[in-house]
Amino acid sequence: MLEPENDRIEYKERLTDDLEKEVVAFLNSKEGGSIYIGVKKDGTIVGVENCDELQLKIKDRLIHNICPNILGLLDIICEKIEEKFVIHLSISVGSSKPYYIKSKGMSESGCYVRIGSAAQPMDQTTIDVIYTNRTHTSLASMKAPRQDLTFNQLRIYYEEHGKVLNENFAKTLEFLTPNGEYNYVAYLCADNNTLSVLFGKYDTIDRIHLVENLECGNCCILRVADRILEKLKVENKIFTRVTSKGRVEIPMYDMDIVKEAVTNALIHTNYFYENPPKFELFPDRLEITSMGRLPDGLSKEEFFTGVSYPRNRELMRIFKDMKLVDHFGHGVRKIIQRYSREVFIFLDNFIRVSFPLEKDETAEQLAQKQRDEDRQMATVVNVKSEETREETREETREEILKLMLNNPKITTKDMAKELKLTPKGVEWHLSNMKKSGQIRHVGSTKAGYWEVIKK
Repeated sequence: MLEPENDRIEYKERLTDDLEKEVVAFLNSKEGGSIYIGVKKDGTIVGVENCDELQLKIKDRLIHNICPNILGLLDIICEKIEEKFVIHLSISVGSSKPYYIKSKGMSESGCYVRIGSAAQPMDQTTIDVIYTNRTHTSLASMKAPRQDLTFNQLRIYYEEHGKVLNENFAKTLEFLTPNGEYNYVAYLCADNNTLSVLFGKYDTIDRIHLVENLECGNCCILRVADRILEKLKVENKIFTRVTSKGRVEIPMYDMDIVKEAVTNALIHTNYFYENPPKFELFPDRLEITSMGRLPDGLSKEEFFTGVSYPRNRELMRIFKDMKLVDHFGHGVRKIIQRYSREVFIFLDNFIRVSFPLEKDETAEQLAQKQRDEDRQMATVVNVKSEETREETREETREEILKLMLNNPKITTKDMAKELKLTPKGVEWHLSNMKKSGQIRHVGSTKAGYWEVIKK
């Protein structure tokens, strides 16, 4: 049984006529969400039949029945839970709000928003305000700097993934402006453009001594991704270390995680200022810097929890077609899980990911490191041992005080017998207690008595 429904999760026992309403509500919400088909409202798994066929049916319905275009915002997956197949719809927050059911139009009966665990209709005033505030400037609406574009590289990538770009591909991939001209999405995917994407390598930890400057851009953005990843694979040294479990190979950085950061940077960069991502390798770190702050309405905490808010939905769709990204929001969560939140640096107009590098350690360095760790551990043990001994001494002295209060004339020999100590040991404690002003002996050794000094 799954967790109860909430503001980000909706369950449906079977496919119903109100699916579009639920999807629209998540698109218009602040965080997006998930819909599971084949699950009862209480979280009980019942499953669905013909999962693949149902998956295609749902995709066709949503693409044709919701406006504006939601390609790149929707992931539909067949998942096996408790030995039963369910449909999982992962819905990202849309940037072209308000989204609405096509047949109902941009009205109260067509626009919904997720409130709690239900889809609620939006009032007309809210619809009008959101529409007025919508940012009309997007990659899809920006005219490409040139119109003599070719897409041979893009065709090859699609063919390698078993897909064919037909004569209508420009419309299907949203490469055209409302006026029918090539837009900036097309420009980024074209064989030739002027977008310079650089890889820089430094031999110092600052940006002063540049030893390599490699041009990876001016071509289809998918080819850019391949060039950057190929270069990073070459630079990723593998170190061999001998441990108690044998020889272990450790890469300079986790290539799978770095791939997530590279694709995220290329997809989510703000290209309006023609300032592409930058990739820089230092002796102690790998930095990936992309133009653009977090989208309005998305907090850092939401970003870290994996809330997906794709800045460039059209690019997201193309990278998903190439299987370079999987489910929404997974990239950030994978980076944090392998490294930490600290690798993300939020600047005024940029987001930077800084991966610390593993270092090559010689046998002598490893031996010295082990000696330092052993010395540190020994210090900790000694401190704790001394603390333990002091606690035992205090307990013994407390027992001595109790014996004196009960019998002021008690002898050293009797105290030793009660405390299971030697007479010499008791005398050592008595001497220290006299010095510290806890006790004093009144009268002669034989006829006198002990007095406890109260403070």
